[in-house]
Amino acid sequence: MPASTAEPAEIAPTPTAHARRTPDAPAIIMGEGGVVTYRELDDRSARFATYLRTRGLTVGDHIAILVDNSPAFLEVAWAAQRSGLYYTAINRHLRTSEVQYILDDSGAAALITTASMSDVIDGLDSAAIRIRVSTDGTLPGFDDYDSILAAHTPLPLAESVEGREMLYSSGTTGRPKGVRKPLPGSPFGDPASAPALIARGIAARGITAGSVYLSPAPLYHGSPLVFCMSAQRLGATVVVMERFDPLRCLELIERHRVTYAQFVPTMFVRMLKLTDDERARHDLSSLKEVTHGAAPCPVSVKHRMIEWMGPIIHEYYSGTEDVGATQISSAEWLTHPGSVGRPMQECHIVGEDGEELPPGEVGVVYFAGGRPFEYHNDPEKTAGVTHPKGWRTLGDMGYLDEDGYLYLTDRQALMIISGGVNIYPQETENVLIGHPAVLDVAVIGVPDEDMGEAVKAVVQLVDPDTASGALAAELLDYCRRALAAYKCPRSVDFVRDLPRDPNGKLYKRHIREQYWEGRDTTRTRLVQG
Repeated sequence: MPASTAEPAEIAPTPTAHARRTPDAPAIIMGEGGVVTYRELDDRSARFATYLRTRGLTVGDHIAILVDNSPAFLEVAWAAQRSGLYYTAINRHLRTSEVQYILDDSGAAALITTASMSDVIDGLDSAAIRIRVSTDGTLPGFDDYDSILAAHTPLPLAESVEGREMLYSSGTTGRPKGVRKPLPGSPFGDPASAPALIARGIAARGITAGSVYLSPAPLYHGSPLVFCMSAQRLGATVVVMERFDPLRCLELIERHRVTYAQFVPTMFVRMLKLTDDERARHDLSSLKEVTHGAAPCPVSVKHRMIEWMGPIIHEYYSGTEDVGATQISSAEWLTHPGSVGRPMQECHIVGEDGEELPPGEVGVVYFAGGRPFEYHNDPEKTAGVTHPKGWRTLGDMGYLDEDGYLYLTDRQALMIISGGVNIYPQETENVLIGHPAVLDVAVIGVPDEDMGEAVKAVVQLVDPDTASGALAAELLDYCRRALAAYKCPRSVDFVRDLPRDPNGKLYKRHIREQYWEGRDTTRTRLVQG
């Protein structure tokens, strides 16, 4: 294990550094109450790191975190981060079989969870999990988290080494895959390590020890988790919402004088569905920047957000794999509406023949550069996202304009092919979400004997009781006024809820399964020519 005999003279910011400088500064404020200071975050994470070490875990071993948004979540993540471990945060909404798959695939030696997950935990085969911890001490066969902390002393900084997250893809189109990146293998706080460099990038956005960062999303997702931990490396206060509620979000921004916040487009939509009075009664003047990503934002939604909050909306596009990224300011976006920004790395748009396409033509988005990674236990998938020239893709379709700005059309796997014509559902969804009656929408391809696939809109209404044939016809007409006829749904189904992850990821495979059950799921497609 890499270790030094003395603490480094200069280290990148860490909770340990801030625990010494500003021990009573809040590191975590929970939306529903509760504060953890930097002294407490550093002490508790270091004690749990000692526990993991005494239980035999060494650099490169793996733990799994299946916990609600809570202080314990971040404390455990920091314990793994400072112990040289891989840590996987598991989506709390997964079924037992899906959690089992991730535990087995990752080879996790430890599972940290909570009583709220008992329905999932009870059905697991956890024979391979030799360390079991409950953060609230109410699960039979699990050690109590607080008792563990009381029984152990903090792991010395000189024995700490940087770990790394290994997060799984959302599984919106198939089995999730673990994104495994090389461990830094350097002392905790090494300024050259990837986690420190990521924090430095966030610092460039203006986040410092005086900042207050709001995280309204589930911590099991990559961006919220990495952003929160990076903000804590910088000494910022992180306000964590237990669950997103649009009105509660505005209350927290006002109460804690939040300076930076990160959202996904579905959160924008829900905030914009509040009444004018509900939005106007809250003072949001402390906000310096609002960041969003995770999915393309409908143009109409983003225009309204900029009108409401001002030109402080910053967008980025990237992925857990870190193969490339883009970013765009409000000012840039207003001159390039719909773009996700200029690529920060070399970007290539590639056609079906593997050749690069000129500006304006849609193809698969590839990046050159980025950080190394592999899909855990799946060398075939790792190779499948790599172009012969070494470029790599996140699987998104899009195009570059003449100014070099990237526009995303949809996920490659979600493209609809109807009568040999490529249709990108995101474009149609972006139109329908602008209708005042629509709260959420998924556009999918469904079986069609003549065309191979037909376009269908599955709609969640603001008021489910207003569903009717007349409203369906109104939505179809609304879409036809904005888009070419072939892009518009041929039918509309209303549902009370869409299977969307709290961080905005839509599980289209769950929707599609209902329409394709009993059919060849590979979908015989009609190809042009």
